[in-house]
Amino acid sequence: MPELPEVETTRRGLLPHVAGRHVDHVLLRRPDLRWPIPREVEDLLPGQRIDAIRRRAKYLLLDTGAGSALLHMGMSGSLRVLPSDTPVRAHDHVDIALDSDRVLRFNDPRRFGCLLWQAPGETHPLLADLGPEPLSDDFDGDFLFALSRGRSAPVKTFLMDQAVVVGVGNIYAAEALFMAGISPLRAAGKVSRERYAALADAVKAILAHAIARGGTTLRDFISPDGAPGYFEQELSAYGRGGEPCRRCGRPLKQALIGQRASAWCGHCQR
Repeated sequence: MPELPEVETTRRGLLPHVAGRHVDHVLLRRPDLRWPIPREVEDLLPGQRIDAIRRRAKYLLLDTGAGSALLHMGMSGSLRVLPSDTPVRAHDHVDIALDSDRVLRFNDPRRFGCLLWQAPGETHPLLADLGPEPLSDDFDGDFLFALSRGRSAPVKTFLMDQAVVVGVGNIYAAEALFMAGISPLRAAGKVSRERYAALADAVKAILAHAIARGGTTLRDFISPDGAPGYFEQELSAYGRGGEPCRRCGRPLKQALIGQRASAWCGHCQR
């Protein structure tokens, strides 16, 4: 599933082609993706100027005066800006036609993505209970320390909880814990304030670097210009169970933590 860096890479790639453009029409080739597509998308979006394209967690919002189209790419979705006469491929489910003679095309083979609607001044229920953005000033070690007190769940599970902080999925949680030298098995409530400061800094550094490198290509992710992400080439922990640790050379351990594949160094991460 595309994680925060992939979604942010997509947002930045779409921004110069979408922001400030008017929507000519919306073409839905099916009435639903993961959920039914609300009528407002067809009824209210055409004729509107796209004032901004924002990211909240792993969602993208196309803001207009009539409301916001809310998009999630699911496990295999992609958004591309294409010439309006580009032939339709399999799984091209949605076209948002722009006044630039281009279309914002949503392709989603597995249909786990969504296209929903957020009315002006409201917060969609999917966004209502999310934690802070990890690259914002609201997210730091003190925040994590305070929220973790009394929690016995593994720190990796805690870090991946979207009510704690958004957008830190399996890949980037594993990488941040490796950078901070914290075992993913350690109980969240047993991590010190100082170590949470190191972890928050690691999360910010890992995500910022992954965004700069275009995200991580695992299975399906492709950015709006068709280029893959390159951060996968630099992974230190994720997917490397049994391989030598990049710091000490010992084989990385691997196990399921919270039903998610995890790899870590038993020597470097405590």
